[in-house]
Amino acid sequence: MKTRNKLIVLSLLLIGIVFTSCEEEFLERVPTDAVSASSATATTGNLNLLLNGINRSLYIRYGAQGRTGIQSIMIQNEVLGDDYVMNARANGWFIGTGQWLSHTSALSANDDFPYRVYYRIIRNANTIIGGAADAVGPQEERDIALGRALVYRAWSHFQLVQLFGGRYVPGGNNTQLGVVIRTDTDAEALPRNTVEEVYTQVHADLAQAIPLLAGAGRGGDSNIGQGVAEGLQARVYLVQGNYPMAAQSAVAARNGFTLMNEADYFNNFTNLESSEWMWGSSIQEDQTDLFGNYGAWVSRNFSSSNIRGNPKSINRLLYDQISPTDVRARLFSPDGTHPDLPPGVEISSRHQRFPYTNQKFIAEGTGDSRMDQPYMRVSEMYLIEAEARARMGDDPGAANALLPMAQARDAAYTLSTNTGQDLIDEILIQRRVELWGEGFRFYDLKRMDLPLDRDFANSNFNPTQSIIETVPAGDPRWQWLIPQRATDNNPLLVQN
Repeated sequence: MKTRNKLIVLSLLLIGIVFTSCEEEFLERVPTDAVSASSATATTGNLNLLLNGINRSLYIRYGAQGRTGIQSIMIQNEVLGDDYVMNARANGWFIGTGQWLSHTSALSANDDFPYRVYYRIIRNANTIIGGAADAVGPQEERDIALGRALVYRAWSHFQLVQLFGGRYVPGGNNTQLGVVIRTDTDAEALPRNTVEEVYTQVHADLAQAIPLLAGAGRGGDSNIGQGVAEGLQARVYLVQGNYPMAAQSAVAARNGFTLMNEADYFNNFTNLESSEWMWGSSIQEDQTDLFGNYGAWVSRNFSSSNIRGNPKSINRLLYDQISPTDVRARLFSPDGTHPDLPPGVEISSRHQRFPYTNQKFIAEGTGDSRMDQPYMRVSEMYLIEAEARARMGDDPGAANALLPMAQARDAAYTLSTNTGQDLIDEILIQRRVELWGEGFRFYDLKRMDLPLDRDFANSNFNPTQSIIETVPAGDPRWQWLIPQRATDNNPLLVQN
């Protein structure tokens, strides 16, 4: 009985390490009055408890309902772009972000949120990394736990540097300021590392993680597998302009995954168990956050004030480039009436209608906002390979890399005959359509040094909500401000 009680107490303390209060300072130390880091990592079972805590931290609420895990950051990355239309104010969430006001204010809670969340993940990953070698248990379990923690650390640093760091310039020395690299649980004040140094650390973590995850499977659920690590590696190489390695990593990553057919894509897109999903989160009924879940913001059918009043639309110009034979054309309703919904899905009369609204994202029901959240899908890997080969000048290789994904969405699609920039442009349109709403657009615009442009004839952007119609490439606003809370606690941080 005493042993059982000790296990229960330890589990609760471990969870407490992962879920510290939102009001506490950045990079909180492990509470020494509760449980030491060595106790928290004493066994491989404890390591897995910590990993499960990190997994869950991707979708829990951090205070306000609009700051619920990674999904809130995904939404911010979309509303900052030019493909995701906010039709009305509704309850006001993310309007300031879409107006480019939040991330340009060091006092904004939405600017603070990604910084806080990703460094929390890094801190908890570092607890595992620092203790894995001495954890009692099978070697394979130690390896897998260490590998997953390394991927979490790499992913978090990568996400942070894309937001708060300068743009990575392929072929440059990239000595511009990035973010602070954290490789232990010490909360000492450190200066920001350069962008190049951050990417070097990300690659080092992934190179160590990939062989450790050989026994973890490929992925396909909330647990990071080897394919996810390879997929993240492909993303990083793409940002750096290392196109041969981006293509190679993307091909390796998609091994073991298959693309959805058209029927599954239309009827059951948001399904973590799909053969196409490499990594995501599934919200259990007893862990739901009714007005904080991803489906409470981006779905078409859940009945929240945000969804009813501000359903999300696709950029009209982008929609017009989708072939009518492409299943993805059915994921948006040009007149907003949605006559072609998946079986069993309803939209109430209280839901306002706007042109080009999406039904890509469908919640469990009008009263249940649960919906699986995608972090990585295999279609992205086909797109990375295709773009990388096209940018290398390998037009035949790029066209053939694109073909399986494009045909899975449109049976009438044939091998592209485009070459050069025309082929790159075709691939990028495919990427924008395929990954719409999944949190990529701000990153992509910054990566390619492109301007924001919402100003076009018959635009369906609401000028009273978007306000900002254009932002030049290279504008300082492409770099998020370091949150005031962080600079107050670390005098070595230089503001952007």
